[in-house]
Amino acid sequence: MNAPLSMMSITSRDNPLLKELRKIAHDNNAYRKTGRIWAEGDHLCSAALLRGWKPSVAVFDEESLPKTLTTHPEYAQVAHKNIAIPSNLFREISGLESPAGMGFVLELPIEFQNTSVFDSSLSTVILDRVQDAGNVGSILRSAGAFGFKQIIALKGTAALWSPKVLRAGMGAHFGLHLHESVAVEALSSLKMPLIVTSSHQGDWVQTLHPPSPCAWVFGHEGQGVGAELMAMAHFYARIAQPGGEESLNVAAAAAICLHASHL
Repeated sequence: MNAPLSMMSITSRDNPLLKELRKIAHDNNAYRKTGRIWAEGDHLCSAALLRGWKPSVAVFDEESLPKTLTTHPEYAQVAHKNIAIPSNLFREISGLESPAGMGFVLELPIEFQNTSVFDSSLSTVILDRVQDAGNVGSILRSAGAFGFKQIIALKGTAALWSPKVLRAGMGAHFGLHLHESVAVEALSSLKMPLIVTSSHQGDWVQTLHPPSPCAWVFGHEGQGVGAELMAMAHFYARIAQPGGEESLNVAAAAAICLHASHL
């Protein structure tokens, strides 16, 4: 399949759009300045479209363009602008070891810039200084899978829309209400019980029957949940570890707890 007439070819690495793309694809905080993110590959792009997101720009590796449009002809019809670039320039943008050959530039909706207005009707996950991008993305994926639609990331947590968190989330971002850089005191406006995970106190997670909606709180990989949040908890929960390990990875613990909420 030939590229549509609306496809623009860019060959200079100094093109302003390509400069911006390299920045948002590799800089963890660039989206906060530009209001744009880079979603690369079929899985992320399909997830965005499924949730009603419309890309402002679709970017294609010109070498793989015919194959891409044969498999997914809709990708050339959904963006305001389509561009094709040489493979070497696409590799400079790509955050993957094996570049996917296409990606979308997506504009962050205005509601993601207002991070302090919470919806107390939505089951919620609170992240307290969870710093590893892979862990954060994995927790977002579990949250989406188990019906927790609101994520509140406190200050010190990895940037939610950073490239690594976005890839680890595997498309979950597009179906969630995300708040980041939130101060602990702002949680006073969240009108639901908090369940804090702890390695040494509280009910076993399989016996806890939390109300709905509720907010599960997961803490720093090494230090756990901070003292201020611990004091705000309505419930404490812990996970039995008969194998004798000292603790679980926070993303694994989150998946167990969020799934247990529906048992």
